[in-house]
Amino acid sequence: MTEPAFLVLTALVGEPRHGYGIVREVEELSDGRVQLKIGTLYGVLDRLTAEGLVEFEREEVQQGRLRRYYRITEPGAAALAAEAARLAGHAEAARARLRGHQAWGTA
Repeated sequence: MTEPAFLVLTALVGEPRHGYGIVREVEELSDGRVQLKIGTLYGVLDRLTAEGLVEFEREEVQQGRLRRYYRITEPGAAALAAEAARLAGHAEAARARLRGHQAWGTA
C-alpha cells in the first residue's frame, strides 16, 4: 500500500470526507510532510474505490461547488489495520537493530 493510500484511508476513519477535507486531514496526520495534490488524491480515491476499500457516499453543493464525500468500507478498514500492523512490525525491527547498533557503537 502506498503512503498516500494509507493516509487517505486513515483520514476516512471515523467520518466521511470530501476531497479538500481529505487533503487537509492527510496534511495534519503527516504533520505537514505529505501535501496531496488534487490530481493525486483523486487517482488514489479511484484506485481505492475500484479495490472496494473506499466508496462514494454522497454529493453536496456548498457555496456553489459540488462536494463528493467518500467513506472507508469494512474491507478498507481491515486493509488499513493490516498495513498499520505491518508497518509497526517494520518499525519495531528497525528500532531493535538501532538499539543493537548503538550498543555496538559504544563498546
